[in-house]
Amino acid sequence: MGDSKEAGAESPPAGAAARGGLSLLSQGEPEESSAQGSALFLGGNEVKSRAVVKYSSAPPRTAFARLEEKTDLKLPPANWLRESAKLGPAGTTILGNSKKSKPFSSFGMAYDFIDSVGNDVDVVSDSENIKKLLKIPYSKSHVSMAVHRIGRTLLLDELDIQELFMRSSQTGDWTWLKEFYQRLIDQKWQRKKKSKEHWYQKAILSKFLYYSINGDGAAQPVPSAAEQQGPSSSDQATDSDGASWPAPFEMPSSVSEDPSASSQGLKNDFVRNILWTFEDIHMLVGSNMPIFGGGRYPAVSLRLRDNNKPINVLTGIDYWLDNLICNVPELVMCFHVNGIVQKYEMIKTEEIPNLENSNFSTKVIKDIAQNILSFLKSNCTKEGHTYWLFKASGSDIVKLYDLTTLCEETEDKYQNPFTMPVAILLYKVACNMMMKKNQNKKHYGTIRTLLLNCVKLLDKSRHPQIIASANYMLSELFQLDEPKKEESSESPLNENSDESYSEEEEELADSDENGSYGTGSDPSDDNKAVAIIKSVGELSVPEKYKSIHQIRPSCTFPVCHDTEERCRLVLSYVLEGLKSVDSSIKKESDLPAADPNTPIPLKYEDESTRGGPEGLEKQMALFLDKMGSLQKGNYSSQSGMIPGSWQHKMKLQLILKSSKAYYVLSDAAMSLQKYGRALRYIKLALQSHDTYCCLCTNMLSEVLLFLSQYLTLCGDIQLMLAQNANNRAAHLEEFNYQTKEDQEILHSLHRESPCQGFAWATDLSTDLESQLSVSCKCYEAANEILQFSDLKSQNPEHYVQVLKRMGNIRNEIGVFYMNQAAALQSERVVSKSVSTAEQQLWKKSFSCFEKGIHNFESIDDATNAALLLCNTGRLMRICAQAHCGAGDEFKREFSPEEGLYYNKAVDYYLKALRSLGTRDLHPAVWDSVNWELSTTYFTMATLQQDYAPLSRKAQEQIEKEVSEAMMKSLKHCDVDSVSARQPLCQYRAATIHHRLASMYHSCLRNQVGDEHLRKQHRVLADLHYSKAVKLFQLLKDAPCELLRVQLERVAFAEFQMTSQNSNVGKLKTLSGALDIMVRTKHAFQLIRKELVEEFDQPKSDESAPAADPSPGLSREEVIKLLSIFESRLSFLLLQSIKLLSSTKKKMSNTEEDVVLKTNKQIYSQLLRATANRNSTLLERIDVLIQLLDQLARGGSGGQ
Repeated sequence: MGDSKEAGAESPPAGAAARGGLSLLSQGEPEESSAQGSALFLGGNEVKSRAVVKYSSAPPRTAFARLEEKTDLKLPPANWLRESAKLGPAGTTILGNSKKSKPFSSFGMAYDFIDSVGNDVDVVSDSENIKKLLKIPYSKSHVSMAVHRIGRTLLLDELDIQELFMRSSQTGDWTWLKEFYQRLIDQKWQRKKKSKEHWYQKAILSKFLYYSINGDGAAQPVPSAAEQQGPSSSDQATDSDGASWPAPFEMPSSVSEDPSASSQGLKNDFVRNILWTFEDIHMLVGSNMPIFGGGRYPAVSLRLRDNNKPINVLTGIDYWLDNLICNVPELVMCFHVNGIVQKYEMIKTEEIPNLENSNFSTKVIKDIAQNILSFLKSNCTKEGHTYWLFKASGSDIVKLYDLTTLCEETEDKYQNPFTMPVAILLYKVACNMMMKKNQNKKHYGTIRTLLLNCVKLLDKSRHPQIIASANYMLSELFQLDEPKKEESSESPLNENSDESYSEEEEELADSDENGSYGTGSDPSDDNKAVAIIKSVGELSVPEKYKSIHQIRPSCTFPVCHDTEERCRLVLSYVLEGLKSVDSSIKKESDLPAADPNTPIPLKYEDESTRGGPEGLEKQMALFLDKMGSLQKGNYSSQSGMIPGSWQHKMKLQLILKSSKAYYVLSDAAMSLQKYGRALRYIKLALQSHDTYCCLCTNMLSEVLLFLSQYLTLCGDIQLMLAQNANNRAAHLEEFNYQTKEDQEILHSLHRESPCQGFAWATDLSTDLESQLSVSCKCYEAANEILQFSDLKSQNPEHYVQVLKRMGNIRNEIGVFYMNQAAALQSERVVSKSVSTAEQQLWKKSFSCFEKGIHNFESIDDATNAALLLCNTGRLMRICAQAHCGAGDEFKREFSPEEGLYYNKAVDYYLKALRSLGTRDLHPAVWDSVNWELSTTYFTMATLQQDYAPLSRKAQEQIEKEVSEAMMKSLKHCDVDSVSARQPLCQYRAATIHHRLASMYHSCLRNQVGDEHLRKQHRVLADLHYSKAVKLFQLLKDAPCELLRVQLERVAFAEFQMTSQNSNVGKLKTLSGALDIMVRTKHAFQLIRKELVEEFDQPKSDESAPAADPSPGLSREEVIKLLSIFESRLSFLLLQSIKLLSSTKKKMSNTEEDVVLKTNKQIYSQLLRATANRNSTLLERIDVLIQLLDQLARGGSGGQ
């Protein structure tokens, strides 16, 4: 087995010898290359042991010098007590010139191996402490150790009671422990002096090691103990000053300046640090054992033994563990008698447990190690607490006390000298975990626990920097920019929830599972102890404490079910951090006194804010000027913080974090439609940002981007407040509410800046125009910021969003001014001319639309650009309508101004269609623009037709223009596509055909001469009448229009009849006219249906106010049309009877006789019905429907 072992257990990294100090293996260099693991098979019981050297300051190994027999070790060698590169500090440390075991030695190692602490390693300690623990069942000597828990790692340090109590009489430290010790453990405590024999053995060993160095070496005088202490403490100070702390944090001055830090020696001064795995226990161990070459193996350890004293079990375990820890395969034993060298003996490491008089079971040692670790891990559960493992000399009982709890019972809880190193270590481990880029979220719980315990340990007044820094890191644990579904994203944080515990549960578990710790016979001894091992013999029982071997860290990360809860947690940590920073700034007396409990008024007024939009312009100019100066880095702080100081850096980080948290809160409130609350939060975000700007010496582009996002959200909120004016009181109440936390953060901000930079953007106005203007200015400011530092190209998505919002708000403002102009126009009665106020509103509205169109076009948003062009078209139509009342109503003509504006409107609508390109891009917008364009053409044609400008144009030209406009309107009126607008389109098309038919009918009446033109007009009139009828028949809600068109067609037939000479022709025309009359039955049925519904409605709901008749049916119009219809039907029937009677005299025709008879009957009934003045409208309609039925059955003409 031994031959298989490799040498070089602690080969140092390159350059270590030259430097003579500790050197860390570079990250790229595999640690296993300089160390190796081994599995030793001892006496048939396998004990796995593997050692990896992490640090080594030892020089390259040299062979030991074998001393000749009879060499007298009492005589000092020539090089004694001179520093030797080969021996390292071994000689002096073994002699005991410097402190043999510092109370904080494990912390020095932990600081150097932050990566291992809290996670991979179970124990960090000096090898001497490990050996002492594993020898507990074999030894009667006392054990006194301090135990600290960091994550799943335990730090063990010797707690030399004698040394501490000697010190306490000088410094006053530990007095509470001394009193406790004397009261409960050793009432007659006195310092025990070490024997002369002890010092004699130390001196002999030291001389032996110096003799064993091969060759003289360059010996240099060794400084005295006092001198040596000087450089070691100065080294230590430099070491701690230069400790690497993760950005943005630096080594807090409170740590480096702490006088106790230098005196306690938080320095890793072991010759080598070894990662030792013993069975399943991972330990980081410090060792100073000298290792030589020159035996059968490249590495041996040297031991000096008195030949008269046999090796006992304790010594054997000592030698075996030392060799295992340092991975040394062989022991060289030098025997002496009274200091005279006798002989040397070589012993393999695996043979040590079987030496005569030193026989021990390695299996038992393994069980002891596992049981002690389980005992400590089960009971040392509170991070940051100092536990004391104590076994009195000669006693079998091992007790564990929680010194932190005992210390807190005294007046000053910071009297525990371990508090500071533990807090710093907790902080460093958390920092290290935070800096790991690939860190999984499930470690966040561990980091949070480390930081909370660190903050709990520290005195706020003494260590403000670490507390501020820890609180900032706590706030950084909560991701503010997480996606909305945080419930699912939080789940990885609690993957280890089955291993988590609450302290109460843990304590209960201890009392149940660890009954074997029990209480001793004397309760007064034990009521302060956390746990007790009744007998050291229990430690040798395999797996005695195995059930709770694994430590279960409290690392559950709080699940924040909503954004607000997460942000509030972040802000609570930010506030604590700000308090720590503020408390450390000396110039507090110069500051105006402010009570954090008194709310700071939220509404700020400035002269410039009272001038409405003009004041806004002024404030915007100031703001942009300030933004420009920020690029150059202007610094102004009211509290007198020094730029570059830790307070300055930390406050900047905390303020930025608070602004982000308030932004996220505002965004969340916005999505809940709580606009008052959203404005309050964005105001706080902008106030935080304003303070950041005042303090910042070099503005980062990332921070400018945040500001652009804040202003964009502020613009959104102001717009939503403008659109929800009916809820203003509730929004105002939400806006003015403030939590105590917000007040205190604001108080901290006010220490640095007045926070007025964005007052213009966050005021809750009651004026709609003002709110829209503020919203627009917010977007403009956000856009201006993006022009700085090339942010526009780096953040194209945000830039597009800002421009979209700018286009949208300009559209809103344009519509607002346009509606105001329309309202003024509707109120204008007396004055016929257009007022200046109207014209100003048109200009403002047009300017807004124009800018908005430019915004959308610059980001190729054709759809929104089309909508704004459409709105500009609507504005042009309002301008046209404003000019229509300029003339006298009786002499009213379609004016040139109206024509101009309508044509402008047409141009904008056509531009909108060109912008869209095709209907496929956005069918709804395309249809809407088409409809508006059709309406414009229709309105223009209708006005020209109704108010013909005969004073400027010839009738023919007007008719031509009307016809063209109507046909264009028809072209853009889609009657075929099925949509919500289809009935409107059909009605519009029917109306156009009706108007065109009427126009051609009128031309035909008034025209004389050109027969070709007359024929053309007759054909066109007939065509348009028939199209109008077809379209009106498709509609259910236009019976009156249908009836009117049919009556006009009858009148057209009558007009044609007047120009006919032959009876046959006239009879044919009459027959056609009566046929048209018959086809009006559909219109009368629709009218009848609506009238019946109108009569039934009051009966069904009498309590309801009388509903207006259907908007499509006017009773007066129905009566008027009915009277005309009755008279025309009567006239046609009479003419038909006359013509048929005259033709009957000439020739007999049976068919004509039937028609004549029917017509006479109908005519007779119609006369009787019209003569009856008492008939209701419904009765008259019923009679007509009946007569039309008869007419349809009986035929209306002979041809």
